[in-house]
Amino acid sequence: MSATSPVGVFIATATPPERIPLLAAAGERLGYSQVWLAEDYFCYGGFTGAALALGATERVKVGLGIVASVARHPAVTAMEIATLARAYPGRFLPGIGHGVPFWTDQMGLTAKSPLSALTECVDAIRALLAGETVDLEGKQFTFRSVTATHPVPESVPILTGVLGPKSLRLSGRIADGTVMSVLAGATYLEASTGYIREGMAESGRTEHLTPTFALFSLHRDSKQARAAVRPMLAGYIAAVGAHNPLTSAYGYGEQIADLLANSPDTLAEDFPEEWIDTLAVAGDPDEVAARITDLRSAGATSVVLSPVNADTALSELEFAATAVLPQLA
Repeated sequence: MSATSPVGVFIATATPPERIPLLAAAGERLGYSQVWLAEDYFCYGGFTGAALALGATERVKVGLGIVASVARHPAVTAMEIATLARAYPGRFLPGIGHGVPFWTDQMGLTAKSPLSALTECVDAIRALLAGETVDLEGKQFTFRSVTATHPVPESVPILTGVLGPKSLRLSGRIADGTVMSVLAGATYLEASTGYIREGMAESGRTEHLTPTFALFSLHRDSKQARAAVRPMLAGYIAAVGAHNPLTSAYGYGEQIADLLANSPDTLAEDFPEEWIDTLAVAGDPDEVAARITDLRSAGATSVVLSPVNADTALSELEFAATAVLPQLA
């Protein structure tokens, strides 16, 4: 499959940093068009991880989805983006978001107004990358005649990573793309891209990337793949809680609340089989191809596979490269 494949690979943040180059190179070799990393605090560093992946590859896009807007001053974030964008022209896709409140609270960095913080961050970064001098006394950030020494000659896509309607509209208005979280099923995607389009219309934007992360498990025996995805899927469901935009799109809130209240230790065994179909990409090759196609039809510009089993991740990605990607050509 060519580099225009709509499928990417996610390198989990539990991955030891020294393995990032190996996995990134394998993703490119197997025909995936994107390699994505993240900055989950306190795992591998997002920008240094992206640098390792970029250095180990030659053609694929390398995305960073996402760093918290408040974890660094935007001037420092712009400096990091510019370094990678200049060293690897046209291949780096940086993503910025509100940050997970639990982690930002641990650092005492949670923004009083997440929307304002994200807006100031994205706008300032874009200006600095373009070589402008930024002076701003904002709600979250201060800039006093800041100018990037190494601006980027070509435009760098700035993506966000957000969930709710207000944030999605904002992303459509100010960003070049939105990184869609794990658990973003087709129904959620359809609604989300609608909010994004509303924001795009306000600012006159005409293009917007929506790379969509997906928990992934593949086996010739569909039952084995679906069973393998259950523990990780349950972990994410428990982490986001009963009421969140991702699962609320399907009306799962009350059932999740009941399961978490009555049998949290057996959530992985107890949640309905349907949730695997709507919230993950798991099964045999035909089922996985169909799920990727569904997500693409719902608005995903690419589907980023996140293997749930580290021990079999490479073999499953190799299997997908031969048995799934050709179905998507």
